[in-house]
Amino acid sequence: MFRRSINNDSSNASRFWALNKAGYFDDYPGFVKLSDNPDVKMAAYKLADLVSNMTIHLMENTDGGDRRIHNGLSRKIDINPCKGMTRKTWIYNIVTNLLLNGDGNSIVHISIDPETLLIKDLTPFDMDYVEYKHKKGEMYIKYKDDDYHMDELIHFVTNPDPSQPWKGRGFRIELGDIVKNLNQANKTKNEFMRSNYLPNLIVKVDALNEELASKEGRDRVKDKYLDSDKAGEPWVIPADLLEVEQIKPLSLKDIAINESVELDKKTIAGLLQVPAFFLGVGNFNKDEYNNFINTRVMSIAQTIAQTLTRDLVLSQDWYFRLNPRSLYAYNITDLVSAGGAMVQMNAMRRNELRDWVGLDPDEEMEELIVLENYIPVEQLGDQEKLKGGE
Repeated sequence: MFRRSINNDSSNASRFWALNKAGYFDDYPGFVKLSDNPDVKMAAYKLADLVSNMTIHLMENTDGGDRRIHNGLSRKIDINPCKGMTRKTWIYNIVTNLLLNGDGNSIVHISIDPETLLIKDLTPFDMDYVEYKHKKGEMYIKYKDDDYHMDELIHFVTNPDPSQPWKGRGFRIELGDIVKNLNQANKTKNEFMRSNYLPNLIVKVDALNEELASKEGRDRVKDKYLDSDKAGEPWVIPADLLEVEQIKPLSLKDIAINESVELDKKTIAGLLQVPAFFLGVGNFNKDEYNNFINTRVMSIAQTIAQTLTRDLVLSQDWYFRLNPRSLYAYNITDLVSAGGAMVQMNAMRRNELRDWVGLDPDEEMEELIVLENYIPVEQLGDQEKLKGGE
């Protein structure tokens, strides 16, 4: 792979640069960066954390089924894809770029060792400095001061743009107004909590009293009847002059801030396709969580796996797959029950079940075991009981 120098400008470059550096398009004044909103970040970081926990398997299609391959390529992707990074931090960066910083895109540069001609590093780009350009019908990437052909890059995409499906669009437009509403609600709440202009007492006074006509007079009445040197000392006031009432200041519930915020959080959760309880709305639900793993998390995992396969694998029989098994909400009873059934059906060794529950292998549990009345289907007619035998 060699870096290509292509001198060409794009009419969209300045607008894209404005979005990355300032957080808005000229077409959308006042756009709020998704990465500045804590609720959006909570959802994106949870997705990135879950996807990055999945091991990356290099698989091979065979006549007997798909099998996992262990070689230098599989180790490179799953263990040390880039210098100074693990697979978890590498995938975490890719997913956060897809959802927050890259506007639905994440770019990784492929560097080749000139001596071995093997992959040296897969380096993620800072999406704030990425520009998309075209020349003679081909797209390339300008990153800082260098131009890169797409053959030198891995381009991950989520939520494709309808007019340019090769490029992601992200969720900036859909979430823009909601993020602004949440930010404004937070500002209102902070100002409300800091406000000190709401009194906790209202004192009714005789408005016809000449002494109350001026501020000095009102201060003298307050000092005379309401001030006390000792905490808890009762007030003695004239019944015909003053009447004291206690009031409760407005709460966030009274001004419907909580309901509005909760609705906006549910909308964010719906757009990003995460359970609302990740954003503090509602309670944890195991079935909803497992469905979330099967749908949203696996959707992002498929995007990453298919992109890696397209850009890194030459063999037609190989492909990458991300393994989700460790992400599900299992308990020890579920694992033992499912694994025990597979052991009884001769579909699993007992040591594999021990690995599921975190135990070391046992030499005596390596053999396959079956019940005596489990026989191959072609031997059903050989049973003695069908021939009149005991």
